[in-house]
Amino acid sequence: MSTPAEPRETSGVTTGLLLGYVRAQGGDAAVAETLRRAGVRHRAEDLARPSYWTSYDTRIRLSAAATEVLGDPATMLRVGREALAHGMNPALVLLIRSLGSPRQVYRQIARTVATLFTASTVETVAAGSGRATIRATLLEGYPPSRLHCDCLQGLLGMVPTAFGLPPADVRHEECQADGHPACVFRLTYERRGRRWRRRSPDSALELLALRDQVRILQSAATDLVSSGDVDTALERIVARAAEAVLAPAHVLAVADPAGGPPLVHGSGLPQEQVDALAATLLAGTDPGPHVMAVDITSARRHHGRLAAVYRPGDGASGRDREMLAAYAGHAAGALDLLIALESSREEAHRAGALLALAHELAQAEDAAAVCAVVAEALPAVVGSDSAALMLWNPATGCLHPTAVTGVPDAAREQLLGSAMPAEDLPELVGMLADREPLFLSSATSSPPLRRLLLSQGITDVVAVPLLAGRAFLGVATAAWATGRSPERLDGDALARLRGVGDQAATALQKARLLETVRHQAMHDALTGLPNRVLFLDRLETALADVPADGHVGVLFCDLDRFKEINDSLGHAAGDELLRQVAARLRSAVRPGDTVGRLSGDEFAVLLPVLIQPADAERVVARVLGCFAETFRLDGIEVTVGTSVGVAVHSGGPGGADALLRAADAAMYRHKHAGRRDGEGAGR
Repeated sequence: MSTPAEPRETSGVTTGLLLGYVRAQGGDAAVAETLRRAGVRHRAEDLARPSYWTSYDTRIRLSAAATEVLGDPATMLRVGREALAHGMNPALVLLIRSLGSPRQVYRQIARTVATLFTASTVETVAAGSGRATIRATLLEGYPPSRLHCDCLQGLLGMVPTAFGLPPADVRHEECQADGHPACVFRLTYERRGRRWRRRSPDSALELLALRDQVRILQSAATDLVSSGDVDTALERIVARAAEAVLAPAHVLAVADPAGGPPLVHGSGLPQEQVDALAATLLAGTDPGPHVMAVDITSARRHHGRLAAVYRPGDGASGRDREMLAAYAGHAAGALDLLIALESSREEAHRAGALLALAHELAQAEDAAAVCAVVAEALPAVVGSDSAALMLWNPATGCLHPTAVTGVPDAAREQLLGSAMPAEDLPELVGMLADREPLFLSSATSSPPLRRLLLSQGITDVVAVPLLAGRAFLGVATAAWATGRSPERLDGDALARLRGVGDQAATALQKARLLETVRHQAMHDALTGLPNRVLFLDRLETALADVPADGHVGVLFCDLDRFKEINDSLGHAAGDELLRQVAARLRSAVRPGDTVGRLSGDEFAVLLPVLIQPADAERVVARVLGCFAETFRLDGIEVTVGTSVGVAVHSGGPGGADALLRAADAAMYRHKHAGRRDGEGAGR
């Protein structure tokens, strides 16, 4: 259950004492009823944590509820007076004991109270031998409450008991709740004389507090080491330090082990003050007299600093510094371990990513698939925010982005739709010349590249060439957003990127070889047109996709006088004639139509989309028009005709072979009809 954010005005030390007293008097049921009557949404275990701060209003409502539940008007006085019996925080016990005597505690009471309340000021008016006068004033805006004064009165009277003396007698005759400008407490207590020195002081109390602090410290070590990640560990360091060293605020600032911005955690201060103090701590400069800072340093590295922040004029004891330093030592060890574990996890993750990459590349059948696989794997392998694969087209002199990952969709589409001419990018010209990696920054790149990088939201890039021998295939890039790049881009990131680039280049070579073999298997070597196998495959696809009211047409073309030309002018001239016919047919058909060479001098045209069967006739007319002009072969003008047969399939299932045979039969009918009529070009 989430709890509302509240001003940090009351330490969990005081609310913990209150609930501890209620539990001792009435058990867990009384605690639950106190929370219910107070109308607070905090959990009892949270309210008992010294690092858990709540508002002055919450504390007063809890005090009123506890008084009602226990039916004792003196409840809050007893809570303060019997604090040592109900689990007072060990750090507070040791703080009191470290001052040496009740007199010194009362003299420095402002510092002690500042670790518990921030809604009031406390000052020592007088502190003599066996006597003291303390003035407490709530800050403006806080309504006075006798319950608050009762608790403070009890705590002030309890001080001598921490030194084995009887409680102080406390008179509280001037109270803000009665209209006085301040609360005045007049105390008398037994002095620590010779008889006291001969008596054994209550060293058991200090020993118990020390034992509790050791236990908390050991628990903190276990807690930190069990943190799942660095960020969780840092949060726990702050929480644990706040339990051991009582102060209104704490700040932790460490360097990011991944090389990014510093990792900062704080409590008790506005975020802007936390950030400002963190910068001061990491710079190693003096944070001021009211800040106690210790280094988080192990034998391996300096991680950062941990600070307890007091109100101006207040400060820490030597024991507080020792305890904070102990927590900093545990934090350093835990961070060393977590960083090592995180590094191991990253290496295992990268190894897994490399194995997956090798497997995926083995399955990739074309250059686009290779690029997609590599771009998807690069961020995990290199540790970058984004990656891209770009293929080089030597014919156009441009890099063409083929696969991009790790950037917003709009930026991705923009990059995929662009081409990068070498003449516009001096960085690319340099890579083409020396075939070496590039380290690019938006701050120092050429204007065109700077605009491109900023449009992608990245500032630092490592680019490696994809090479097959000395042949330039393209570029692989790994990129980082502002402030997220490694300290050295020419280190592990470059080595891993180069390794992936080598795999990508090998896979691209294989894919291009497969594409060549596949193209040769599906295309006519002489004309470059689809052969019979590919033509029938596309015809089957068109027949499978034709809607019920659609039509698919096939034209079957056979050249006239081809054998005569082949015999008289030679096979080279015959081959040239076939190439010229193929070019003219491609120019005559519609976009989306397919021209194929089936065998010898037989060509076919697939018309996958016909609105009406008669639409095929218009294509036939353009095909016949291709042969109206003569062909020039070895300097000789040659007239060649063609016979064309048409077959149209209308809706529903159909067979590719059957439709092609029907067109072939139609072609022969027209060819023979033309011969009988003496036309020679049978359509």
